[in-house]
Amino acid sequence: MSRVAIVGMGLHPFGKFPEKSALDMGVEATRLALKDAGLDWRDINIGFGGSRDGGYAMAAVNELGLTGLPFVNLYTGCATGGSSLFAAANAVRAGTAKYALALGFDKHQRGAFSPNARNNGVPSWFSETGLMVTTQFFALKIQRYMHEHGISKQTLAQVAEKAFHNGSLNPNAWRTDPVSADYIAQSTMVSDPLTKFMFCSPSQGGAAIILTSEEEAKRMGAKPIFLDAMEMRTRQYGSFEVYETSLAKNLGPAVTADAAKAAFEAASIGPDEIDVLQLQDTETGAEIMHMAENGFCEHGEQEKLIRDRATAIGGSMPINTDGGCLANGEPIGASGLRQVYEICLQLRGVAGKRQVPNSPKTGYTHVYGAPGISAVNILSV
Repeated sequence: MSRVAIVGMGLHPFGKFPEKSALDMGVEATRLALKDAGLDWRDINIGFGGSRDGGYAMAAVNELGLTGLPFVNLYTGCATGGSSLFAAANAVRAGTAKYALALGFDKHQRGAFSPNARNNGVPSWFSETGLMVTTQFFALKIQRYMHEHGISKQTLAQVAEKAFHNGSLNPNAWRTDPVSADYIAQSTMVSDPLTKFMFCSPSQGGAAIILTSEEEAKRMGAKPIFLDAMEMRTRQYGSFEVYETSLAKNLGPAVTADAAKAAFEAASIGPDEIDVLQLQDTETGAEIMHMAENGFCEHGEQEKLIRDRATAIGGSMPINTDGGCLANGEPIGASGLRQVYEICLQLRGVAGKRQVPNSPKTGYTHVYGAPGISAVNILSV
């Protein structure tokens, strides 16, 4: 079966843009991706995209051109970008499209996300008691994890310090000022043990990726990035998820662990062969937990790895080189595709001041969305 190739990518900067709609940002990202690929909008055969608060992604055709292409709206929480890419890649792999678009954009209001419990299959009391507020359930989950695996509060702060440093090297990031770990640790407590600098914030932005087959990429004369694995999984019974009102007696594997295992099997490589990573970091505890759930270390090893700067840009396991969600904020529809954009820059060797040394050849992206869905991609040159 032919490999799927990324031949175009575009990103609208993340942050706050009161003069623009979310759709404006998505359209701008798409036009940048078309330019990057050397294609016209009429060349695109199918589109997949999503947004939480920015409207229907398919409305982009009103600005890009009414060509009649099929366009599917998707929404899977923070995994929306990964879901769009998964669908677009499979359209190419199935031969139903020569060129497929994955698009995401969003524009959120200030403040924490507070979804409706009943809409997520959770009893209404979960909303009424405030547990559906994102800051609450992430704090509860990392509290248990820290207790079980010996993770310190200082390590939480060090993850954020790295993110803001990397963001300071990224002209497309929202947060571009470095912040010290001590300042982060001593800042206002939001939900114990997480302070305000340990959370990402809802933001605005857009991202677009154009895919085709390996054969078509060669015909174009492109230098593609290959998608060696695109895997998505939903939770099994017993997995420890943020919208669960109780824990199973016997905890099952995390949904991320299932997706990661499938991706490594599909790509026929192991975690030690990945050169640069993007992991979901909705807050600092998420990045720590996802290091182990994705197979890059054992549970509890994160403390030493982070202290020894293994996850820094020049380390053995560079994670979230663009600052991740912490520095970029999270426009939900675009966030997963931002990850892919960053890995493509790294594999092309054009990431500027945040470029990982030694010419990385493989990259990894991971998104996790409530109430329990995870998407993983493995990329290579």
